Amino acid sequence: MIRIVTDNGSDITLEQAQALNVERVVLETAFEDGVCPMDTDEDYIRFYDKLKASEKLPITSRPAPQQYLDIYLDAKEKGDGVVVIALSSGLSGTYESACVAKEMAEYDDIRVIDSHQAVMSQRILVEHAVKLRNAGRTLDEIVSGVKDVRHRVRVIGIIGSLVYLRKGGRIPPALALLGDALGIKPVITVENKVIQPLGKVRGVKAGIAQAYKMMDQDGIDPAFAPCFGYTSNAEMGERFMQDTMEKYGLRKAGFSRVSGIIGTHLGTDSIGVAYVKKHED
Repeated sequence: MIRIVTDNGSDITLEQAQALNVERVVLETAFEDGVCPMDTDEDYIRFYDKLKASEKLPITSRPAPQQYLDIYLDAKEKGDGVVVIALSSGLSGTYESACVAKEMAEYDDIRVIDSHQAVMSQRILVEHAVKLRNAGRTLDEIVSGVKDVRHRVRVIGIIGSLVYLRKGGRIPPALALLGDALGIKPVITVENKVIQPLGKVRGVKAGIAQAYKMMDQDGIDPAFAPCFGYTSNAEMGERFMQDTMEKYGLRKAGFSRVSGIIGTHLGTDSIGVAYVKKHED
């Protein structure tokens, strides 16, 4: 058997992981009053309620190598192969923890992949690995298949408010206040393993237009269903998904709430989309 392992940086809940037959390690997110669970959609809802009320951003910590080691040693005992698809090493030490645990396990049938991605784009890679496994591919064929797609995955986010960038110390309070008054919405992507700005626009509609411009340039590979995400406003996220599916003639798409791992920095009322580019870079 081949076991696929990811982390909650992919926004995959515990229930979804069980449905996919994927194992999940956890990055902890802690407010001043303690750790906020990140296992269910209800946990995500509570997280954003706390985020909105808290003046300080929560702290996120990488998973301890022991979480991976427990999985590896069980797989070693049973003779199972393991494929790990980790949150981008440019955003977290999760990949490093998985590699440290691999050395400790002293087992050859472990493959650790740096997804270079996060949230919905990481989810797309995990779901692709599941499809390859379910199709009977070997351990190395799954790794090769994921890496072949990895460089074509794109995620675009439209940040709902500058308040959380201010809370994180990334912009001054006065600039955040002025920016929100003017309706400034940063548009971001994950590139070269880290979050990169695509620009700043006035209003969500302009942010969506910028996302569409990027999608038009990239093209969307029809072999992979895009995945839409939102932080706290499901109605906004669903409207974005429906409009985009209609615009591009998409028949199928994923839809999920962004967990607090990346949502800490995106804040409330943010939306995004991940897809596999048709065109090679």
